[in-house]
Amino acid sequence: MQSQDYLFVREFVAFIASVLLKCCKQEDSSDMEIILGGVASISDEISWFKNEATVWGVDLASVSPLKANLEYHRFLRSFTEPEISYAVAVTTFWTIETVYQDSFGFCIQDGNKTPPELLGTCQRWGSAGFRQYCQSLQSIVDRCLANAPADAVQSAEEAFVRVLELEIGFWDMSSSRS
Repeated sequence: MQSQDYLFVREFVAFIASVLLKCCKQEDSSDMEIILGGVASISDEISWFKNEATVWGVDLASVSPLKANLEYHRFLRSFTEPEISYAVAVTTFWTIETVYQDSFGFCIQDGNKTPPELLGTCQRWGSAGFRQYCQSLQSIVDRCLANAPADAVQSAEEAFVRVLELEIGFWDMSSSRS
């Protein structure tokens, strides 16, 4: 059961809100439409996790975040700070989404030995539609970083690396659960 993933997604909603707040201050309003396109899927994700919890008999209200999840939560909450630029925030958003898409997309490629019980999950986040969404986010990131000052680019690079570190911790946590 992905109870830790559910807790992450709930925290991710607040992070996306912080990205949207920063986006509102940008001149290009098309970014907001793209980001909002992903928000609707987050609602579906939360419903999916709740349904899975019911199937597995897990009371999500009684689940507490584990250490790796708490570290990720702290990182995501840091983006509410006004001094973090939109370029850094949207880069972080793109990185998180792309890690999920690439990971689950790999699982559904021909020749991979993904257990049948995981195929539905892999197809959910490895889909062509989600890949296209991530590519749209990448276009936003590319544009933002091309116009960003050097310190913002460096901060975006640091955030990128930090997301990868947090993802490794999260996946390690997930794979160690019974």
